Amino acid sequence: MEYRRLGQDGPKVSAICLGTMTFGQQNDEAEGHAQLDRAFERGINFIDTAEMYPVPTRAETSGATERIVGSWLARQPREKVVLATKAAGPARSLGWIRGGPLALDRDNLRAAVEASLRRLRTDYIDLYQLHWPERNQPMFGQWQYEPEKERECTPIRAQLDALAELVAEGKVRHVGLSNEHPWGVMEFVRLAREHGLPRVVSTQNAYSLLNRVYEYGLAETCHREKVGLLAYSPLAFGLLSGKYLKDAGASGRITLFEGFGQRYSKPNVAPAVQAYAELAAAHGLTPTQLALAFTYRRWCVASTIIGATSLAQLEQNLDAWDVEITPELAAAIDAVHLRYTNPAP
Repeated sequence: MEYRRLGQDGPKVSAICLGTMTFGQQNDEAEGHAQLDRAFERGINFIDTAEMYPVPTRAETSGATERIVGSWLARQPREKVVLATKAAGPARSLGWIRGGPLALDRDNLRAAVEASLRRLRTDYIDLYQLHWPERNQPMFGQWQYEPEKERECTPIRAQLDALAELVAEGKVRHVGLSNEHPWGVMEFVRLAREHGLPRVVSTQNAYSLLNRVYEYGLAETCHREKVGLLAYSPLAFGLLSGKYLKDAGASGRITLFEGFGQRYSKPNVAPAVQAYAELAAAHGLTPTQLALAFTYRRWCVASTIIGATSLAQLEQNLDAWDVEITPELAAAIDAVHLRYTNPAP
C-alpha cells in the first residue's frame, strides 16, 4: 500500500480509504468489523464515516455507522488509525439531526463533533469534514448553479472560527471539505491564510469514469493550494462494476432504495458504462478493475474511498490496486470520456 500526505501538514493516509456508509443498513456490526479488520490487514489506515450514515439516511439508523466504527476502534491502537468523519449541513431535510441541521455555525459544529466523539469512542477526530456546503451550490447530481436559490448562510470565516476552537481543544486534528467547488475551496484557503485559521487539507468529492468534473476547475485549485482529493463513488454506486448490464435488477443500492442515486439516472450513463465495460474486456480486465485502477492512479487523487457490502467485494476492490493503467489504456479511457463526457456530474 502507498501512503500520501494530505495537504501541507495533514495526516499520512493510505491511497485507499475504507468507506463505511453501508454499516448499519446493508451491513451489521459483525460484518462491518470484519471489513475493517481485513482492510487494516491489507494496509489501509484510513477510515471514513459521517454522523448521518448509513445511507439512505433516516432517523431510525442515523449515527449507526459511527457506533459500529467506534466499537471496532475501541480495540485498535488509536494512533495507527486515521479516522475521518463529517458534519451534516443544512437544506437536506434531516430533521432528526440537531433539528435540521439549520447551519454549520459554532453551536451546530460543536454539537456534531461531541456527538460523533461519543459514538466513535475516541477523544479526537483526525480529519473533520463539512459534509456539504451550507451555501447554495449544485451538488449530488444537480449540474448547474441557480442564483435565484440564494439564501442566508453562516459565513465561511465563522465556520473556520468554529473549527479553530475544536482544533485548539484537541477534539479535531485537521479539517476538510466535501462536495465543494473551486470558489469554496479558495475561500476556505484564503481566509485561513489571512486570519491564521486551520487550513483545509482535503475535499471529498465524487470522482469516477462517469464523473470527472473535478478535473475542470478543482484539479488546478487543489493542486496549487495543496488540498488533497478524497475521491468517493469510484464505482458510481456499482454501475461501473457492470453488474447492471447483465441484470438490471441486480441487488445494490440503486435497486434496493427507490429514488437513490439520482446522479446516475441521466441519459448518457448507460451507454458510457457499456463502453467502459467493453474497453475493460478488450484489455483483459473486469469493469471493476478498470474503474478502480483509473481512480487509484490519477495524479489528482490523494486517496480513493471504496465501499463494499461483502468481504469478497472488498478483496476485489483492494486487489485492483495492482492493475496497471498503461499509456495506451489511458488514451482509450480518454477517448470514451470525450464521447460520453461526464454523464453523471
